[in-house]
Amino acid sequence: MALESFPSVKNILLLDSEGKRVAVKYYSDDWPTNSSKLAFEKSVFTKTFKSNARAEAEISMFENNIVIYKFVQDLHFFVTGGDDENELILATVLQGFFDAVALLLRNNVDKMEALENLDLILLCLDEIVDGGIILETDASVIAGKVATHSMEADAPLSEQTITQAWATAREHLTRTLLK
Repeated sequence: MALESFPSVKNILLLDSEGKRVAVKYYSDDWPTNSSKLAFEKSVFTKTFKSNARAEAEISMFENNIVIYKFVQDLHFFVTGGDDENELILATVLQGFFDAVALLLRNNVDKMEALENLDLILLCLDEIVDGGIILETDASVIAGKVATHSMEADAPLSEQTITQAWATAREHLTRTLLK
């Protein structure tokens, strides 16, 4: 199957309430320089910040791209796809990203919490999209993989989530079997 037939994402942006970067990932050569990326982020933010995308995600056409966005507290979530992409698939990516971040930040979805857990958010982006190809949109699966990656194996079991505890137990079992 040709690569073009897979739904793809051009970028995922997490900006603050002033349009400044919190976490961004680009998967397309549409913005070859950092200044072109910053200009795109600024113009998308300027075009959307007055909208009321708090309850539901909203869709906008922008520079021949579909941009789906949602705002929570002082964070603005954006997913961009080509103008031929399916809006529902892009919306699913956005919702998966948002829900995974909410799970990882224990529903404290704001800029301060996001910056303190930037490593988790960047891992989240890596679990959702690879090279523009959508890998996963289920928030609990994404958050589970991120938690497993970021967990210190030495953390006491009482401080681990069930998923982390299973991963730790599986690691210990594998180690004992391989000895």
